[in-house]
Amino acid sequence: MAVRPIRLFGDPVLKSVSAPIDEIDDGVRALVRDLVDTVELPGRAGVAAPQIGVGLRAFSYNIDGDIGYVINPVLVEVSGDPEPIGEGCLSVPGLWHEAIRYPRAKVVGIDLDGNELVLEGEGLLAQALQHETDHLDGTLYLDRLSPEERRTAMREIRESDWF
Repeated sequence: MAVRPIRLFGDPVLKSVSAPIDEIDDGVRALVRDLVDTVELPGRAGVAAPQIGVGLRAFSYNIDGDIGYVINPVLVEVSGDPEPIGEGCLSVPGLWHEAIRYPRAKVVGIDLDGNELVLEGEGLLAQALQHETDHLDGTLYLDRLSPEERRTAMREIRESDWF
């Protein structure tokens, strides 16, 4: 349908907990199409509904050309030792910092037909699953940074041309 503009750090929708999707209707189908269209652009690994201004529990992903979505995702499992990994966010453009993430993750949700959908993996997929479910809980990757790294990131945001 449409590539939607990305909401930026400071927008209250990014710090709000998203509501579950109770009914799959034309509005939800349009939201999923917009999420998929928006994540298809180069350099994007995931887009959560709040990032396009919608406070509902859904996100899209684009990992090595594998594009999809999940509705009402729940991060049900993470494993391995959490480790710092370079991470950025479309809602905080131009920044790249070491966030703490687990190397493996599993998300369970549903598709547009109401069927169970399980996404699991390691590496970039695991990172994206954690990052996008965080968005649905009103958490930004900045919240996963060490205090020192967060201070640096906040300074970079204040000095950015978009803030």
